[in-house]
Amino acid sequence: QVQVVESGGGLVQAGGSLRLSCAASGSFFNINAMGWYRQAPGKQRELVAAMLSGGSTNYADSVKGRFAISRDNAKNTVYLQMNSLKPEDTAVYFCNAHHCTAAAGCRDYWGQGTQVTVSS
Repeated sequence: QVQVVESGGGLVQAGGSLRLSCAASGSFFNINAMGWYRQAPGKQRELVAAMLSGGSTNYADSVKGRFAISRDNAKNTVYLQMNSLKPEDTAVYFCNAHHCTAAAGCRDYWGQGTQVTVSS
């Protein structure tokens, strides 16, 4: 079992910055990857950024060069630093933990989401 809790969303003007945090608890050592997804009204949930357990990262083309995912292993926390925000970044942002064990296979755990609103 893994629990993930996001924080750090809010309202910001275009060009501004926000940092999202995702704290994971539970069976943290079996998490293969953690990532951030977002869902705007009327759109499908999409991957924003992900970090594998080995440290490699993956970003959506729309956020490359503006967003950065990082982690603090001591705090079991993953961050998403969002710079140069645009109105089209407005969405609910969800943290995801991809958890795998030999016995149970893989399962995705999701946080409750945090709203990010970028005004023009």
